Amino acid sequence: MEKVLEVKDLVTTFRIGKQEYEVLRGISFDIYQNETVCMVGESGCGKSVTTLSIMDLLPNNGRVASGSIKLNGQELTTLSSKERNALRGKKMGMIFQEPMTALNPLLTIGRQLTEGLRLHLGMSKEEAYQTAISYLEKVGIANPETRMKQFPFQLSGGLRQRIMIAMVMAVRPSLLIADEPTTALDVTIQKQVLVLLNRLKKDVSTGTLFITHDLGVVAEIADRVIILYSGRKVEEGSIEAIFSKPLHPYTVGLMNAVPNVDDDDCDIQPIPGTFPNITEDIGGCRFHPRCPYASDRCRAEVPRELEIEPGHFVCCHKVEEEHRK
Repeated sequence: MEKVLEVKDLVTTFRIGKQEYEVLRGISFDIYQNETVCMVGESGCGKSVTTLSIMDLLPNNGRVASGSIKLNGQELTTLSSKERNALRGKKMGMIFQEPMTALNPLLTIGRQLTEGLRLHLGMSKEEAYQTAISYLEKVGIANPETRMKQFPFQLSGGLRQRIMIAMVMAVRPSLLIADEPTTALDVTIQKQVLVLLNRLKKDVSTGTLFITHDLGVVAEIADRVIILYSGRKVEEGSIEAIFSKPLHPYTVGLMNAVPNVDDDDCDIQPIPGTFPNITEDIGGCRFHPRCPYASDRCRAEVPRELEIEPGHFVCCHKVEEEHRK
């Protein structure tokens, strides 16, 4: 399988006042063709900052301080803003959480759908129109000719999100980034969108980075899972490994916090403590203030990444010590 995205030792910082703080602290991962990698963690853990770093859409006070981001083998961090801009939409596309803010309220759906096709693929006006119609049909939108003439405010949230998917996938990007695209949708529409993304991913041979905090969505769509905590990757593995054999105490805590609707006596166990602020100076493992197994080593030393079994990685001193026994 061909590697679409390679992120290595990515460090992203944000400037607050006169001081810079690390938001991403050396994250590394790969994504391959026809693969969906889900990135999971609490709000503030760095999921969206990862996507914005890849897309070069960080706010003015944020920057990629070090590390490597390669798309189809091409290093992105050394490209100019103009060169990165040319890749956005053509080689990598992004579906945002709220389609109403992502779509231009002043332009018709047809204008927005055909613009990218004409700009990135050099299509004629008629060719772009027919391609847009075909992709609206692919995402299950009835009466596509009518929808092309409408404005975003005339459509429901589910329809707007389908149009965003059609807009991104029609250009056939190598990498698709979906930043919690189902959060604002009801459960029925959410299911339809997930099925749609899975189908289109295979049709276009796209690698997908799917950002979510919903483990139910992860179980539905993921091939591999990355668990983030406070800007660090703490565990990575296949969907089977993460759900059946979670190793990091934070991953275990996330699993225990999910209610089981099939169990009348389900006891939800919240993770104790509070999520750290990026300005907090926490030595060693950043999870140690909330971890029931924290030792002096955890407070002093950042755990290294350990491959427990092929493809299953974890950063935890406790797991490392148990693995050595």
